[in-house]
Amino acid sequence: MKECTCFGRSAHGCSVVSHGCSVVSHRCSVVHACSAILPIFANGIIHNSLTLHLTKLSLINFKNYAQQDVEFSARINCIMGSNGSGKTNLLDAIHYLSFCKSFFNPVDGQNILHDAPFMVIQGIYDAEGAEEKIYCGLKRNQKKQFKRNQLEYARLSDHIGLFPLVMVSPSDVDLIMEGSDCRRRFIDSVICQFNKKYLDTLVYYNKILFQRNATLRGFSERGVFDRDALEVWDVQMVDSGEKIHGWRKSFISDFIPTFKRHYEYISGAKETVDILYDSQLNEAGFGMKLKEAVEKDRAFQYSTVGIHRDDLTFNIGNYPIKKFGSQGQQKSFLLALKLAEFDFISNIKGLPPLLLLDDIFDKLDETRVKRLMELVSSEKFGQIFITDTHPDRIAGMFQQDAPEVKRFKVENGNIN
Repeated sequence: MKECTCFGRSAHGCSVVSHGCSVVSHRCSVVHACSAILPIFANGIIHNSLTLHLTKLSLINFKNYAQQDVEFSARINCIMGSNGSGKTNLLDAIHYLSFCKSFFNPVDGQNILHDAPFMVIQGIYDAEGAEEKIYCGLKRNQKKQFKRNQLEYARLSDHIGLFPLVMVSPSDVDLIMEGSDCRRRFIDSVICQFNKKYLDTLVYYNKILFQRNATLRGFSERGVFDRDALEVWDVQMVDSGEKIHGWRKSFISDFIPTFKRHYEYISGAKETVDILYDSQLNEAGFGMKLKEAVEKDRAFQYSTVGIHRDDLTFNIGNYPIKKFGSQGQQKSFLLALKLAEFDFISNIKGLPPLLLLDDIFDKLDETRVKRLMELVSSEKFGQIFITDTHPDRIAGMFQQDAPEVKRFKVENGNIN
């Protein structure tokens, strides 16, 4: 079986990644027949040559799916159903195949159907004409198995970035409303899809951070303090932490113009927005910051400085969008973030990620919905999955006989 050797490598020059193999394709737009929203189709014909798409998904005992096989369109997949029917679970299964984990629940065992002993998620992809088979299997209280073309991964991190994907979900609001760890995870999830060294370095940094914190707690328990023992961990933290800081800083600098362009388009240039990268390492070198904080760390018994404290500030009109943005503005902000993520990954890897749009229309006015659909239906987008609770709204977005649009109805874990 031929494997696509270009997957997971960078295609174009970027300050945060190394160069690699290029995968280039041309894509054409999907058309839309509803004049109430927008006309996208040209004579109802679509021409495309996608480089990556999911052709078939098989589920056994995954969340509310006992057993299900479904074949997808290479372009637009509309998934309709009421709340709780399983629409989002279907997208989450696709997310599993790209990231080796759920988008919503990090505890793998809790994603197994109630009282079932195991779960299986399998996907077949078309990658530059080559068939790629991905398998995820989990038995309760056992280690998760993840395979590509029947070969099991020794490290799950080796899979990340091979099948790029961007998920847009109502839970994205946590990026605005919740703590800094949510925003760090966003940064990490983007960079990890195109920079393998970043993921390895981040895993290493977190291990060293754990050891340093354990050492600080041990000092307190024993009533001693050994600065030399602490510096053993400091040296390793500084080396990995400064690399991560550099990659994050470069990424944010390159990411912001694309983000602003998407927000301007979705909002109709009604507001100005910005993202600020907040890091203690912006102020001084990591080694110096650790030395300055040593007494504080000793008192608190954990590391108070480092890239694990990084954050992003989201502004609208120079004010925090969390406090001063309307629900529509916040949703537009989050959509612009995710669409910029799509562009960033697509430009670097040379192929479009799968785009999963979960219940995105709520709290968006008709104008913003129209602009969003115009955008994602442009020729640069590849395979798209859209969920909605309103069949009439989905039906109005695309012609009933559109050749590359496939519709699914989900009811109680069954897909028709």
